[in-house]
Amino acid sequence: MTRTLHLASNHGWDAAAVQRPVGGTASDDELLDAYSRAVVAAAENVSPSVVNLEVRHRGRGGQDGRGSGSGFVFTPDGFVLTNSHVIHGAGSIAVTLADGRRLQAELVGDDPDSDLAVVRIDASGLLPVRFGDSRAVRVGQLAIAIGNPYGFQCTVTAGVVSALGRSLRARSGRLIDNVIQTDAALNPGNSGGPLVTARGAVIGVNTAMILPAQGLCFAIAVNTATFVASRLIKDGKVRRSYIGVAGQNVPLHRRVVRRHQLPADSGVLAVAIEPRSPAAAADVREQDVIVAFGDQPIAGIDDLHRLLTEEQVGVRAPLTVIRNGERLTLEIVAAEAPRRAGK
Repeated sequence: MTRTLHLASNHGWDAAAVQRPVGGTASDDELLDAYSRAVVAAAENVSPSVVNLEVRHRGRGGQDGRGSGSGFVFTPDGFVLTNSHVIHGAGSIAVTLADGRRLQAELVGDDPDSDLAVVRIDASGLLPVRFGDSRAVRVGQLAIAIGNPYGFQCTVTAGVVSALGRSLRARSGRLIDNVIQTDAALNPGNSGGPLVTARGAVIGVNTAMILPAQGLCFAIAVNTATFVASRLIKDGKVRRSYIGVAGQNVPLHRRVVRRHQLPADSGVLAVAIEPRSPAAAADVREQDVIVAFGDQPIAGIDDLHRLLTEEQVGVRAPLTVIRNGERLTLEIVAAEAPRRAGK
């Protein structure tokens, strides 16, 4: 592929001036060298583990759709972590290693709720990444993203951790919590690649950027990723609980909040109840407003989703609702969330 690069004119620019330090000191140069050495070392350590994924989808009318993304080897026996949205619904997955080998991959598990997936390849001589601890990450520290944007293999960008504890909406509708925000540039094709520290430890899985904004990029925290990956390898899915309510966030009247001494002024309105669901068995009714689950207040759907974890499957818990202005406590037993078609 031939690309034409347009260079800026150097009119009025003194090339010799670049060689002369202007207000600089030796320590400035040393700092720049240290930064460069850190990025170079991290890239050299991690790039051999980064792979390119090419995905083929069977579309309507027999037309094939194609997509691509990034991933990285995290075990010596060929498990590769990537984003769910990279491989979701794939008919076939081809993985190209950093050394040029091209292999067919097998889908191990896919979790759209966390936008993570694991595939496996059969290859020798693999170099797995080293995982860090996302709880130890600090705002302002160096962050390096490695991936395959637009098919340009093993592209490295560097920036800093811009913020911690962000939330990002997965395509399934659930919130992904504890997301890392960075200004290390991401582009289409970076999805699924690693975000690493200066020491080459993976602290996140690059997943999204906000366009047309610049420098607003996000990575799923590595502690979330390792938990999800272990469940996908074990079970092929991540178990979560559900109660069978289709709901929407609604404000509560101030009189209701004061009367029942509610900690929040909003809740989840039950718009529909799934037949034979835990909510139906507990006598949750349409137009009930859920305000607490267990001993935790519910101000919105995201609060409810955070509490509906695997640990709640089969556990009896109180569900507090407002019905016709009255406060009721129902007993509900959350069930394992069913696998939806296309998810």
